[in-house]
Amino acid sequence: MTVVLDIASWIALAGGGFFCVVGGIGLLRMPDFYTRMHAASVTETLGAGLILLGLMLQAGFTLVSVKLAIIGMLILFTSPAATNALAKAGMARGIEPLLGPREGASSKR
Repeated sequence: MTVVLDIASWIALAGGGFFCVVGGIGLLRMPDFYTRMHAASVTETLGAGLILLGLMLQAGFTLVSVKLAIIGMLILFTSPAATNALAKAGMARGIEPLLGPREGASSKR
C-alpha cells in the first residue's frame, strides 16, 4: 500500500510542479495584464493544490496533513478573491484588455 501512496503522491507533486512551471512561463509570455493574471490564478489553484495533495499523501493521516489541508482551503478561498480584486483594480486604472479581431470583421483595411 505504501508503494501505491508513494506513486500517487509523486504523480501529484510532479503534476503540481508542471502547472507551476507552465504558469511561470505563461506570466512571461502572455501579452497583457489580464491573460497574465489568468496564468497566475491557474498556477495558484492547480499547481499549489496538487503539490499540497502530494505532500498530504506523503505525510499520512497526521497533524501535518491537517495543516496542509487548512493551507489548501486558504489558497482556494483567497486566490479567486485576490484575482478578482486585481482585475477590478486594473479596470479602475484603465488598463484595457487586448482583444482579438471581431467576428465578421475584414482583415483588409
